[in-house]
Amino acid sequence: MIHKFKPAWWMTNRHVQTIMPRFFRPFQHTRYELEQLDTPDGDFIELAWSLPHNETAPLAIVLHGLEGNINSFYAKGMMKALKKQGYAVVLMHFRNCSTEVNRLPRAYHSGDTADLAFFINHLKQQYPNRLMVAVGFSLGGNVLAKYLGEQALACPLNAAAVISAPYDLSSSSDVIRKSLGKIYQKYLLDRMKKSMQRKLPQIKQQISLTPKQLMKIDDLLEFDNQLTAPLHGFENAHDYYRQASAMPYLKHIAVPTLIIHAKDDPMLSIKAVPSRQDVSGHVTLRISEKGGHVGFISGKNPFKPIFWLEKAVPNYFGQHVLNKVNNEQL
Repeated sequence: MIHKFKPAWWMTNRHVQTIMPRFFRPFQHTRYELEQLDTPDGDFIELAWSLPHNETAPLAIVLHGLEGNINSFYAKGMMKALKKQGYAVVLMHFRNCSTEVNRLPRAYHSGDTADLAFFINHLKQQYPNRLMVAVGFSLGGNVLAKYLGEQALACPLNAAAVISAPYDLSSSSDVIRKSLGKIYQKYLLDRMKKSMQRKLPQIKQQISLTPKQLMKIDDLLEFDNQLTAPLHGFENAHDYYRQASAMPYLKHIAVPTLIIHAKDDPMLSIKAVPSRQDVSGHVTLRISEKGGHVGFISGKNPFKPIFWLEKAVPNYFGQHVLNKVNNEQL
């Protein structure tokens, strides 16, 4: 049973819920081992396996958000929570979010499900008898939700959880570009430009941008128009947003899926909040009035915040996966 989210009395503001969690865990560590998995197109995806690895436990895949990685506070927290519950946990870095620059002149985007599909199939072939779940945050949540809808009945996952995903990319981009005096846009763009700067030598045949021109981009829509869209075969940013949004795929999800979303999310449009009409019968909706973007901090003591997501997601997976494992072992 997933208890309804109730924000901490000292964190009812949506911006505080969004910004403060990263300051609660500046020194949180998790033991992991990096692995490079070669992809069919001649590139690689970098994986971070939580240590020690349990060779018989159910597998849990974690997908980070825009410009996230193994060091993102929400990723480390969820990996620890799932590890504690008995999963073998692995985080998949999207291309160009890894420690090394990817080989090909491309990066990643909100609708890029090919690498995730390849990785999940790889795991299924390697560990055919192990149950498997996945949790995605923000951009990674949109990728996961789109993948679930694309796969429908053929999906190899046993359960999934999607947190604070921008299911409607166009309207959510508009919100990020204006929210909190454009602070969120600047934060994301600074990270995106720094990440893309190391790719410029590889993409110069497709994108004729100098480092100086790249660093002058100060608008998310402009970045997606000049880089994300042309690098990945879209006509422009709006074509990218239309094709990559997960909202149309939610009705086709055929595995138990938990969707967690806050109506006060300051980085996403209200159009990105899914309703019961938008999703299949396999989806459990947990839409709260408050929670911010990948926040969901509760608790009475400011010195001991409760990371509600790290209780709700393992609890949901426990109902649909661990209980199944335990029953099979009886």
